[in-house]
Amino acid sequence: MTASLSNPAMQAKLRRTGLMALSIALGAFGLGFASVPLYRYFCQVTGFGGTTQRGETVPGVLPVAGKTMSVRFDSNVAPGMPWQFKPEHTTQTVEIGARAFTTFIAKNMSDKPVTGTAVFNVTPTQSGIYFTKIQCFCFTEQTLQPGQEVRMPVIYYVDPKILDDPDNKDTQQITLSYTFNPVEPSANRS
Repeated sequence: MTASLSNPAMQAKLRRTGLMALSIALGAFGLGFASVPLYRYFCQVTGFGGTTQRGETVPGVLPVAGKTMSVRFDSNVAPGMPWQFKPEHTTQTVEIGARAFTTFIAKNMSDKPVTGTAVFNVTPTQSGIYFTKIQCFCFTEQTLQPGQEVRMPVIYYVDPKILDDPDNKDTQQITLSYTFNPVEPSANRS
């Protein structure tokens, strides 16, 4: 066996096999880091899992006369999050394609400043691609001082393309759900 390892052809074959194994390991490692942003991008593009769209304006989207959608608002706080959090109104009927505005109310019930971030989703999940948020408190972290209560706006619209989607032909209500989670303090924050 020792004689065959000194063979230059065998050494080249072992080197290729080793490099191939190393390449596969590095590729798997890199894919592990890239999977979260790739999945997030996939969800944003397709609306998969109830991921909403994010828009700056409403380019070329016009209201559809006589076509409305009921939008229900749901709010939750993660265990250990010392906030009260609720929608100002639990439902709205909006004209499809028109800008709509709603407000959520949050109050810090603790005696310390608390920073939170909201995660969100839309149900039914196939309607997420047609629900576009223009402005939302969920785009940034929110810090509330002890006892502070704030009103947090959401500006959104339901894209008229939902009317042409066979998967949404029976959709009469969309639920926008938020859960506030505490943001752990970091040594890197200033």
